[in-house]
This record gives sequence, structure tokens and C-alpha cells, in this order.
Amino acid sequence: MASRKLNVLVYTGTGSTLESVRHCIYSLRRLLGPNYAVNPLTESALLKEPWAPTCALLVLPGGADLGYCRVLNGAGNRGIAQYIRRGGAYLGFCAGGYYGSSRCEFEVGNPVMEVVGSRELAFFPGTCRGGAFKGFAYHSERGAKAADVKVKRGAFEESEGLPDEFKCYYNGGGVFVDAEKLAKDSGSVEVLADYAGDLAVDSGVGKAAVVYCKVGEGAAILTGPHPEFDAVNLGHQTGVPGYDELIAVLKEDEEARTLFLKGCLVKLGLEVSPGTSHVPSLSKIHLSALHPAEVGELLCSFEDIITKDSGEEYIKGDTDLFHLEKPDSRWSLTALSEALSTDFEASKRSPGRSSPDPTVSDYNKIPKRIVSHDEAWPEPKETPYFNHAVYYSSLREFRAQDPEAETWGNVLMYGEVITSTNTLLEQNHNLLSKLPTGFTLAATTQVAGRGRGANVWVAPPGSLLMSTVINHPAHLATSRPIVFLQYLAALATVEAVQSYNGALYSTLPIKIKWPNDVYVLDPKRPAHENAYVKICGILANCAYSAGNYQVVLGIGINTNNGRPTTSLDALLPLLSRQTGNKRLESFRIERLLARILTRLEVLYAEFCRDGFSRGLEERYYRYWLHTNQVVTLEGEGGVQARVKGITRDWGMLMAEEDVGASE
Repeated sequence: MASRKLNVLVYTGTGSTLESVRHCIYSLRRLLGPNYAVNPLTESALLKEPWAPTCALLVLPGGADLGYCRVLNGAGNRGIAQYIRRGGAYLGFCAGGYYGSSRCEFEVGNPVMEVVGSRELAFFPGTCRGGAFKGFAYHSERGAKAADVKVKRGAFEESEGLPDEFKCYYNGGGVFVDAEKLAKDSGSVEVLADYAGDLAVDSGVGKAAVVYCKVGEGAAILTGPHPEFDAVNLGHQTGVPGYDELIAVLKEDEEARTLFLKGCLVKLGLEVSPGTSHVPSLSKIHLSALHPAEVGELLCSFEDIITKDSGEEYIKGDTDLFHLEKPDSRWSLTALSEALSTDFEASKRSPGRSSPDPTVSDYNKIPKRIVSHDEAWPEPKETPYFNHAVYYSSLREFRAQDPEAETWGNVLMYGEVITSTNTLLEQNHNLLSKLPTGFTLAATTQVAGRGRGANVWVAPPGSLLMSTVINHPAHLATSRPIVFLQYLAALATVEAVQSYNGALYSTLPIKIKWPNDVYVLDPKRPAHENAYVKICGILANCAYSAGNYQVVLGIGINTNNGRPTTSLDALLPLLSRQTGNKRLESFRIERLLARILTRLEVLYAEFCRDGFSRGLEERYYRYWLHTNQVVTLEGEGGVQARVKGITRDWGMLMAEEDVGASE
């Protein structure tokens, strides 16, 4: 029996834009996980590698369709067309919609932007003409609008729950000319949705915004607007009047937009997750290094824990199975696809389960794919939420400021969607035992993030999620107790934030809450209340191996995401008012990660050398949130005590009874 097709591939090559790729991957992972693996597909992979046999859906995102023509005309398009005719599925958003039509007509008469010509794929046997609305400008949000879209519910077999109409993000897309006529004449075209408003171009019969095209044994859906754009990923645009109102309008119709997109995916034969808010499917994990040759050196050290099966390499951890891929062999997936298929089906057959939504144990069954980059860093479109070049250049920059920082962060593993940075390291001891101090695993989204006790949560995009390995020598543990490492992490975090860009952020109001949290002044509360809110959590897990306490130090910081509490970015308007500096840039995850690692390395070296010295203590108390705070000691009969600090030997909280408060 043929292996089930499990890959949903989003094209990231020439013609695509980073923003569109991000939106595609974000939305599709949330609607299709855990049933499919949603991954980027480079132009090189599309042209040269055997991606089709394991592909359930090929997605061409927004961008510029001429870029697609430049690299895919000829062999690339023949491969795509053959894949579709043999039963595959194609989803083209905006530029991908133009590209999937027989003819593209864009901004005809505009000498700067006009694009006119036939297209090879020709899934829609007619013209896609745009922009459907006026105002489009390349690399700008000035032409963006919330387009009214009317759904043709009769075109969907399962129309229950589908909206009649919804507002959808639009920026430059086309209308499918005479689609209603072609639907009647050809029998291979269906209109799934129409534009509701007046258009800037002649649309012929109808105003088709989204069409379905039967192509051989397969099918294609082409769109003019962007039903994959989630309003949560749209941010304020300086210099674009009304953009905040646009976001607000789109947010009101999020559920309707999501239901329509799910309907489109089902029509293409995919199995979507139930509900409207889902845990995303896991992504690949990319292993890279400041000096790429170090990747090969690390893999060599794994030799005695690697097993080989049918030419593929695996590491069987205590909890997880890791599949080691090379960038040039990632499509040799027969064995892996069979394993994934077995695991997905097994998880659905588990007794007592009423839906395919994953639990932590289900995720443990899924092999974690590690792609090693031993020649060059990953390309930005391969990891659209994390730019490795920015990270490594920032690491060099901050090391120049902190000469004691030399090696931490040299080797980095990054995954856009993983279970938990701490769990993947701490619960796979054979892998952890091979990792050097300073080895770091970072992620954009965690689906099983860990907190104190048994707390588990899905961490949203916009957070900095990281875990760093510290091999703390056992002979130092009595004089340099490992309990202090979480205190060093908190201090490194606040110092990294305030020194993120010279002195520009040095007055950002950020504090340490004992024992393992970082708080900031709540920007949503009146300034006179001086109210602080949590922005960062720290978790340290420890194991013993070969004379070292192996500490996995996890840090999670709300950086760009304003929920569930607040974020660093949310404090920038307050900081601008205080300093008069109107040019404060948003925090970049990559740069902040590099800054934390350099500060943490310097602080750890100082701690190993001098212990929790007076100097470290003074710096820690500089950001201390608890000085003279009155607390109630429940274990002492409700006695009230005043916090004085922490002990320098074992890091215990010091408090003395507050006689005045107790009377």
C-alpha cells in the first residue's frame, strides 16, 4: 500500500515574499496539524528534488508572479503540472493565483507595474486580471484593504458553518475574468467566492475572487485576496492611515475567514483539524554554527549514539526519536513517511480519545527531523521567523562589547514549531550528554512548553524561547550551587534587554521577581500605580553525567507578542515618551537571543570564579522587585514578614517578621 502523503509544501523561492510565506505557514500549521507536516520548499528543492511523492498540497504564496516565471518556467512548471494531474493539489494565494491562470493581466496601462502574458500552468482556463482594487504598491501596505467576500456555499459539499460573507485581507490580487461563464461551459471550474464591491477592472461575467479548477486527477484553488492572512500577525504600519482600523475589522471576521479557508482545504481533499484554534504541527529543526564546520564536528561526536536504517541516520533518545537529515537528502523520506503515517494513525486510535488534537505523548511519537547545515547558514525563507545571519552577526557584535563571551551560542538548533526547548534536551539524556556548554536550542512556537510543576502550554509566535546547556562541574557545586544559575539567567535577561542597543533601552522598566521570573512595568495600567506584570519565565532542569551537573536553562520572553500579558515591544511607546526618542525599533528575536547568551556567559564565568559575590549581589538587587515587600508566611500561621534579600551561600529567600504589620 502506498504511503500516505504527509507534506504540505509552501514555496519560498524567487517571487515569494517573506511576509506571505510567514502567513501561509502560520495558518496552515494551525489548521492542518497534526495531520500534516507544513514545511518551506525552496526553488532548488522544487526543481531538483523528488518532493512530489510525499506532497499532499503545494502552496504558492503571495509575492510577484514574474519571479515565479523566471525560475519555474519550463521544467519546474512541467513538474508541478504533472504532480497536479496525477492527483496532487495546488493552492495559489494572490500571486500564486495569477500564476495558476492561463493569462495574467496586472495594472495594464501602468508603465511601471504592468505585467501581461500567458502562463504555463493554466489551471484556470482564463485570465486573472488585477489589481481588483486600486492603490497597490510593491513592498508596501498602502494598498491593503479589508475586501468583502461573498461565499458560494453551494460549491462546498460540507457547507454547514461556512459564512455567507466575510472580510478578507487584500493587497494587489486579481479577479478571475468570466469565471461564471467558464464554470458553465467547461465543467472544470467552480466559483467558490465573489468580491462584493465594485472593482477597478473589467471582470467579465461575475466577480470571482476564489475559484476551484479540476485538473486531471487533481485540483487547484486560486485566490485573489488572502484568506490565509491572520489579523493577529498584522502590526501597526507607520505612515499608512487607517491600517489599525483595517486590522480591527479583519479581527472581527477571523472565525469566518478561518472557516472559509478550512472549507477550501477540505475541498482539495485535505483533513483539517476540528475547531478554530489548534496546536500547530511540528517543523524541522535546523542545526547550524557560527563557523559551519563546527556542525560536522558536533555530528562526529554523536557517532556512538547514531543508528542507521535504510541509509538514514537516527538518534533514539529516552523520549524522542531524532532523524538526522542533510539539506541535499531531505526528500529521501520513504522510511520516515511510513513512520510518520504509523505514528499519526496510532495516535488517532488511542483509547479514550475523541479528536485528533495532539497530546504531549502524541508529539513524543513523532520523529523530530534535524537538518544539519555544515556548509552555510539556513536561508531566511527556510526559517522565515528566524534570520540566522542576523543572529550570528549580532553574536559577533556583542562579543566585541563583552570580550569574556567567546563560545556560548556558537552552535544553535532552531525550530519554528517544536514541543519544548527544555524537554527536547533534558529528557533525552544520551543526546544531552554530548552537548557542550553554551549549546542553545531556540524556537518560535512551543506546543508543549514547560513551566514549574506540571504546567504545559502553547507558546505563541513573538516570544523568544530558548534553552541553553550548562555543564556545571560537580566539584564546584558546594561552593557554587546550581540554584544560582536561574538567578544569573534573570540578571542576564534584564541586562540584555537594557543593553540591547547601546544606551537606547537602558531605562526600560524591568525587574527580577524571585525566584525565576522577570517583570516589566505594565503599559496598560496608569503610571502612578507602578504596577508590574510578568514578561519572562525561567526554568532550570538538572541531570548528572560524567562529573558534571548538566543544567538545561530555559528562558521564555514575550518579545513581540502582546498576549497573554504584555511584551517588550509594548513598552517602547512608554520609553519613547520618557526619553524623547521616537526611533526606537522593535526588538528582534535573533538579536535579543545573542545578547542574552553573551551576558549569560560572562555572568557564569564570574560566578564560577568568585561565587555569588558582592558585585553580583549588588547588580541582582538593582533589579530586585521585592525589597522591603511584606509577605504572609502561610506555613507559620499567617505571620507577616518583610523580605530582605537572598542568602549568598544557598540562594534562600531572607525575610524577618514584621512586628508592626502583624499586630
